[in-house]
Amino acid sequence: MKTTRCDRTAAWTRLGERFEQGGRRFDLRQAFAEDASRFDAFSQPAPQLFADLSKNLWDREVESMLLDLARECGLEAHRDAMFAGEHINATEDRAVLHTLLRTPADAEVPAALQPALRDVHATLDAMLAYAEAVRADHTITDVVNIGIGGSDLGPQMVVRALAPYVAPGKRFHFVSNVDGHELDGVLRDLAPEHTLFIVASKTFTTAETMTNARSAKQWFERSGSVDVARHFAALTTNVEAAKAFGIDTTFGFWDWVGGRYSLWSAIGLSIALAIGADGFRALLAGAHEMDEHFRTAPLDQNLPVRLALLDVWYRNFHGFSSRGIAPYHSALQRLPAYLQQLEMESNGKQVDVAGSTLGFGTSPVLWGEPGTNGQHAYFQMLHQGTDVVPLEFIAVRDPSHQLDGHHAKLLANALAQAQALMVGQADAGGHRNFPGNRPSSFFVFDQLTPAALGAFIALYEHRVFTSGALWGINSFDQWGVELGKVLAKDLEGRLASGDTQGLDASTAGLLKRLK
Repeated sequence: MKTTRCDRTAAWTRLGERFEQGGRRFDLRQAFAEDASRFDAFSQPAPQLFADLSKNLWDREVESMLLDLARECGLEAHRDAMFAGEHINATEDRAVLHTLLRTPADAEVPAALQPALRDVHATLDAMLAYAEAVRADHTITDVVNIGIGGSDLGPQMVVRALAPYVAPGKRFHFVSNVDGHELDGVLRDLAPEHTLFIVASKTFTTAETMTNARSAKQWFERSGSVDVARHFAALTTNVEAAKAFGIDTTFGFWDWVGGRYSLWSAIGLSIALAIGADGFRALLAGAHEMDEHFRTAPLDQNLPVRLALLDVWYRNFHGFSSRGIAPYHSALQRLPAYLQQLEMESNGKQVDVAGSTLGFGTSPVLWGEPGTNGQHAYFQMLHQGTDVVPLEFIAVRDPSHQLDGHHAKLLANALAQAQALMVGQADAGGHRNFPGNRPSSFFVFDQLTPAALGAFIALYEHRVFTSGALWGINSFDQWGVELGKVLAKDLEGRLASGDTQGLDASTAGLLKRLK
């Protein structure tokens, strides 16, 4: 599917002129003073959540120009091509169909996708049946998910976020780092006869995952346990390799599912074990609601599109290279890390789909911590630092605890920080001067439910797709992770032998120091 790169459109030129004529000096306080309806114009409900974008450095004219940019780039056709199963992942000649993983079995899809949808639901039903059986097995008290990247970040983030829905009597652990300290720290608190290990690797060859899996198996067998087939399951397409390992229970997925988009697939087994089949189906349903919103809503009422347009405005015109994530809910502590991979691995590219070098910035750096902890760490820089960092607040109206007084203080802090970033405070002495006019967005959930979380994750997925489409890049490959893997294999052998021949002086010196 061919699109027009954003910098080759007439709208791009007009946006540059608009930025120089007034966008560079845009003042939020003045904008609110002059427009009583600004909040209504730049906020909207979407499936499972509400978004306020009014504290951002744009007005109706800028948003209109950005919408023109999306149309000139061919965004709608590119979006439709993804949902139709066209091979929009051009560098790997693959379809991009993670949305099919949360499409209901009876939904109308193109004829070419119907066999894939049947396969999706056959795998889903089998995986959820297995999850329910394990949940009912009271001898299994601990589940260890061994994976890395998308096979770890997504399941870990969701299980932690939905802690109130997790089955009592079950504990969940996530091991990703090849650093043995991580696995050792988990194993020392486990009893082999009460533990289920999930090995998540599409090829069953991922270096970090298989190193951890073999060590877990050795630990299991050293205890005298022999029933590997009962205590290990695999999420892989390499069934033969899993059988050779001793695993009988396997669930596969497809090459049109990228790792960072895979929590909806069998990779989500640990989620299903934690929150049950009904909870997992609710997670899928919330994501599907957002899929339908993205697929059908007009661009000017389409929340993923509006967010992505704002991202382009900030990254390419204001020059903001960073975005902060501030979830005001402790259960969302792993959300910033998850969003880092989703956006930075997808859109951290320097060439377009044709391989031509880009003359503008792509993915910003994403980072953050839950509020109110972040207020006592990095908010100093957000308020008074020399760089402007757009911030995204995430708040939940109803808590899942009964402790008096806590939640009102939490919500008051979220509201106050967003307000303070915008309005600032004058101080002639300088040290207590808050310049204000610092942009932020604010997302509100009524409750942090599986459906609400599913919708928010899908919102971000489509936001990343949209900005990538406008930049003219392929958001669905990740060649940047490969070179280091190749070099690591060579260096692992050199650490054993001490051979430094052919290495650069720095690597050779460090290798000698570490040997």
